[in-house]
Amino acid sequence: MPQIRPFTNLDPPAVTEVWLRCARQPGLTLPVSMDSFERLVFSKLYFPESRLFLAFEGAKPLGFAHAAFGPNADRTWISTETGVVCMLLVCPECPRREVVAGQLLDRCERFLVESGASVIQGGAAPPLAPFYAGLYGGSMPPGILTSDSFTLDVYAAAGYGAASRTSLCRRSLDGFRPPVDRRLMQVRRTMRLNTLVDPPSRDWWEAMEIGEFDLTRFELTERGSPEPVASLTVRDMGSPSPDLPGPAAGILNLFVDEAHRRQGVATFLLGEAFKQLVQQGIGSVEAHIPAGDPAANALCRKLGLPVAAEAVQFRKGVEAVSVS
Repeated sequence: MPQIRPFTNLDPPAVTEVWLRCARQPGLTLPVSMDSFERLVFSKLYFPESRLFLAFEGAKPLGFAHAAFGPNADRTWISTETGVVCMLLVCPECPRREVVAGQLLDRCERFLVESGASVIQGGAAPPLAPFYAGLYGGSMPPGILTSDSFTLDVYAAAGYGAASRTSLCRRSLDGFRPPVDRRLMQVRRTMRLNTLVDPPSRDWWEAMEIGEFDLTRFELTERGSPEPVASLTVRDMGSPSPDLPGPAAGILNLFVDEAHRRQGVATFLLGEAFKQLVQQGIGSVEAHIPAGDPAANALCRKLGLPVAAEAVQFRKGVEAVSVS
């Protein structure tokens, strides 16, 4: 039987080895190194409050799973109220692969419940994405990609239900032309675009979640007012998906003040941001949107961002978890 135990400081090579042996599993960023995991996982201040479990057959690593928590209400530290299984990987050649994955998931669940979680999310996705940004799923972890049938089956067998879905939208910026209509012309006359390179984090959790990346923030302000009515943060993603030109940029944190919604502000902001990205040599962009959000889907269609993939976030109540 495999041995399952918590992470120790000697285990980064094992984590890296498992990741590389799972290279064909959908969503994994490659290549990676121990330095990648040190920067994006192990060095985060709340890593000691999480629990990463590894499965071994003798000295050979078979897989790992990582249980953690999202932010508290003021985003100054973690909250143990909601737990998340951020990652679940078992090597394809592992004997009884499904059984080992189920055992790793069970260890994560027991840790989260014993820590005080009242609900567990399967698959990291904002706002519950404490780890693996830059390592899984594109611009941000989106949950579990629907092309990953193995992991979907593991969660379903463990009693999880699909709670929400995310669409991953991508496009090449080659030949991009922003839309033009009366509303957008009005936005151009009344708004000013500001570009902030390496902008300050807006709170502690944002610094932890995406502070390692090269970021650009685009803000729209009404002429004569310093306060932005809309903002958009973009991160450098490096190499894009194989079918798109690079380098790629990931669209994060699109915000429009409620009083300025449905006036073309988001379309104008994204169009102007895309123009600047083209000038910077960016070849493609990616955005994650709620699959069932009509406004977000309409915005992506208007800007020529087709759905390239989908992901699901799972939920399980703690009453269904055995901690004995």
